[in-house]
Amino acid sequence: MNLRSSWAVATGQTREDTRLTQTGITTLANPVQVRSGIVPGSYDGRYRLSGFWTYGSAPMTATVSEGRAVIQGEIAQGAYPVTLPASETLTFTPGTAQYNRIDMIVLRIYDGLYDTEQKFDAALEIIEGKAEQVPQRPTLPPRCLPLYEVLVPAGASAGNGGIPWNTSLTDLRTPVVGLGGILPVEGAVLPGAYPGQYQDAGDILQRWDGGAWVAYPSALGGIVPNSSASLTASYTGQYRDSPGGQLQRWNGAAWAPAVPGPYFIDNGDFGDTTSTTYTSTLAGRTTNPLTVSFTAPPSKAVAVGFGCRMRSRDDHYAYMALRLTQGSTVVNDLDDDYATIGASSTSISVSTTRRLSNLTPGTTYTLTAYFRILANTLGLKAGFDNTYIKVDPLP
Repeated sequence: MNLRSSWAVATGQTREDTRLTQTGITTLANPVQVRSGIVPGSYDGRYRLSGFWTYGSAPMTATVSEGRAVIQGEIAQGAYPVTLPASETLTFTPGTAQYNRIDMIVLRIYDGLYDTEQKFDAALEIIEGKAEQVPQRPTLPPRCLPLYEVLVPAGASAGNGGIPWNTSLTDLRTPVVGLGGILPVEGAVLPGAYPGQYQDAGDILQRWDGGAWVAYPSALGGIVPNSSASLTASYTGQYRDSPGGQLQRWNGAAWAPAVPGPYFIDNGDFGDTTSTTYTSTLAGRTTNPLTVSFTAPPSKAVAVGFGCRMRSRDDHYAYMALRLTQGSTVVNDLDDDYATIGASSTSISVSTTRRLSNLTPGTTYTLTAYFRILANTLGLKAGFDNTYIKVDPLP
C-alpha cells in the first residue's frame, strides 16, 4: 500500500513521508499538492509581501531579503518548506558585448532522490539566460520557485554602471497562506482548489464558486462597494453602490437606479392663456411645454404632485391638468376632476396629488402640463406662475 504517514511507524519514516503528510502548510492546489509561493507579511504590517524582497545593492549585485516559502515538488515528492533567516547577496555575470539576456533569481531544492546529481540542499541562486537578440527567460530546473526576473543589458559590468536596477527587476513573487486562510493576491491570479475558498484581490474579497473567482458581495447577496463599482454584475438583482453614491440594481443588461426618482420639473416664469380648451403653451413664457419623464417602478404606481400660483377672475375658473403619455400613446388624458382649479383676481397657490397605477415597470412615461380658463365671451386670461410637477415612485 502506498499510504504515507508521519510519526506512526516505529522505524523507517523518510523525509518524503514527512513532506507528503504535512497539513495546513499552505494554499491548496489540488487534494495532494499545494501551491509554491512566499509566506506573506511584513515587520510593520504595512505590506502584503515582504519576504525575499530584492533590490540592487551594487552595480552587479542584488540583495535578497529574508523570508519563508514553500516549494511543491512533483505529486509524489511533497512540499519543501524553506526559510532565509537573513538577507543574502547575489552577484550577476557581466553582460555580453552584443545582446541583452534575462536571468532569474530563484529558490531551488536539490533532492538527490530524484536528481542525477547526488545533492541534498536548498539554494538561493541565479539561473542565467542566453544573450540573444530577443532574450527569453531561461528554462527552470525542477523544484524552482522564481522570485525575480532580471534583465542584464549588453555590456553591463561593475565598471560601466552595471545593471539599471530600477528598470531591470521584474517581481514574480506570489503569496501562499495556511490551509483555509484568505490569500492576498499578488502577481498571477490562479484558480481556486475548492468552492468556498477565499482570496483578497486588493480592493474586494472574492470566493471561488467552482469555476471562477466571484466577488464576495455577489456570493452572499450583498452590495458591491463603491471601490469595486467597475465589476461586472454576476446576476440579475445584484446591487451596487455606484461611483456617484446612488444605489443601483443590475437589471440583466445594465445598472439602473434601485429606487428610481423622485422626478421634478418646474418653471418660475409667469405665463397666461385665453384658451378655453386645454393648451400646453402659455404666452409670455420662453419655455413650453412643462414636461417630466419618469421610469415606472416595480410597484407599478407613482404619486404625482403638481401645482402653481394662478389667477383669473372671481367668477371664472382657471385650470391646470396633466396628460400621461407613453411614447405617442395617451395613457391618462386630461380631466377636470383631477385638475387644480382656482377663481381669483389675485394670485393664489393651488396644488394637488394623485396616484397613477397599473404602469409597466421599467417603462418610460411622460407627464405634460396643460392650462385653460373657463369658457367666457370677455377674452379673460388665466395666469400661471411657479408651475411644477413632481413624481414619487411608490413602494
